[in-house]
Amino acid sequence: MLRVYRTVEEGQVSQEAEICEKAWLSLINPTEEDIQMVSEKTGITRDFLKDPLDDEERPRIEIETGQILIIIKVPVARGKKGAELYDAIPLGIIVTKDYLVTVCLDDHPIFSQMLKMPVLFTFKKTRFLLLILIKTATLYLNYLRILDDRSTELQSHLSHTMKNEALLRLLDIQKSLVYFTTSLRANGIVMEKLTRTQLVKAEDAPASMLIKMYPEDEELLEDAITENRQAIEMSSIYSSILTGSMDAYAALISNNMASVMKFLTSVTIVLSLPTIIASIYGMNVGLPFQNSPLAFVGIMGTTFGIAGAAAYALYRWNMF
Repeated sequence: MLRVYRTVEEGQVSQEAEICEKAWLSLINPTEEDIQMVSEKTGITRDFLKDPLDDEERPRIEIETGQILIIIKVPVARGKKGAELYDAIPLGIIVTKDYLVTVCLDDHPIFSQMLKMPVLFTFKKTRFLLLILIKTATLYLNYLRILDDRSTELQSHLSHTMKNEALLRLLDIQKSLVYFTTSLRANGIVMEKLTRTQLVKAEDAPASMLIKMYPEDEELLEDAITENRQAIEMSSIYSSILTGSMDAYAALISNNMASVMKFLTSVTIVLSLPTIIASIYGMNVGLPFQNSPLAFVGIMGTTFGIAGAAAYALYRWNMF
């Protein structure tokens, strides 16, 4: 699907019916026909348009004559509403002299956030790129807070009952944190590379430079890098805490299992003593006291006495 947006008034964006210059072209899970049309009208290579559609594509910067491809990872929620599993998918940003193109597999919330901005200039490619980077890092931070709150809730639940469902959800959260940490670090490398090689001051940039940084963009770039670093740190901390908690729950489950087995073993020992005596007196041979009218009472008393003594001994040895 292709959507074309262009700034028509002071910061006001309008959706256009056809591709035009100084516009933002948003490709969302495009078809081969969409890719072919955009490539023919903008001059962007097909590889640049198709690379971000690979779910396993790594964040990077690639430069060809007259066009730059920047791929970052953006967070997405997987599964039904309220699920703890999150992932990261590639988002490609292609900059040419006359166009700015974004390519993504999903209709990501970042696009709607960009359109809701009170002032947005589609022809200011550097500003647009930096805003996407900031909103990506901010979205990571929001998802990380959601994951942390959910993790705390599940851990509180597990302190009362050990259910497999809660443990599996914690594993989903841990998996999401791993995805986030890996993607954020890769995004950070891309931002640092942009700082070193691509974003130069406009007055020092040659006319052929596609991405120029004006003085007002410097603060946005710094904010994007800072937000991304904060997200990396939060993700690493939450992942470490959750890993420690999972290890503690595993040890707790093992300890509970050992306690149950110890209790059952003690009960088995206590019950085996009456069973032995009953088995002996159940044999069809001559036995002591078999002709006594008090034989049953005596045997039962002796049996309970031995079982009680064994139970008391095991209790003293902390087996119960």
